[in-house]
Amino acid sequence: MRKLTVSELGRIDVEQFRNSRKLPLTIILDDVRSLYNVGSVFRTSDAFRVERIILCGITATPDNSLVEIHKTALGAEESVEWVYSNDCAAVVKELGEKGYTTIAVEQVEGSVKMDELRIDPAASYALVLGNEVKGVNQNVVDLCKMSLEIPQYGTKHSLNVSVTAGLVIWEFYKQLKELL
Repeated sequence: MRKLTVSELGRIDVEQFRNSRKLPLTIILDDVRSLYNVGSVFRTSDAFRVERIILCGITATPDNSLVEIHKTALGAEESVEWVYSNDCAAVVKELGEKGYTTIAVEQVEGSVKMDELRIDPAASYALVLGNEVKGVNQNVVDLCKMSLEIPQYGTKHSLNVSVTAGLVIWEFYKQLKELL
């Protein structure tokens, strides 16, 4: 086996990305503290053509923290559309009113296990990922239509937020890739 060169991978450029068809998926980061986690979510969102990222609360934005976010995003902060809002609950409420299926990625009563998730290709989705320690704020969970949980079988009760984003974005991509 021989590793492929960057030119052999045939990646699209930023302009082509911006004009390409996207997954009907918005990622909402609520009070994510680590700039490296934010950058990692950008990079994963670019890889699977996520529609946009909404950065909320204390979550840093690329225009204010470019160096740290760029270390993990590697330029994806230029390709993936993003906006900032101070109020995550207002964002979730507004997206719900616009017809998005709003989903808290959190361990709650009645959550849907990711291996049981069935995604409607005709719908648009917004996934809320929360703070590295506290998770998604309860008032935001209360506004979401459902909660998605990644089953875990070890001794720890949670995954890093960027790892979680990667897993759930991959699941949406697997089920929706025909849309791209």
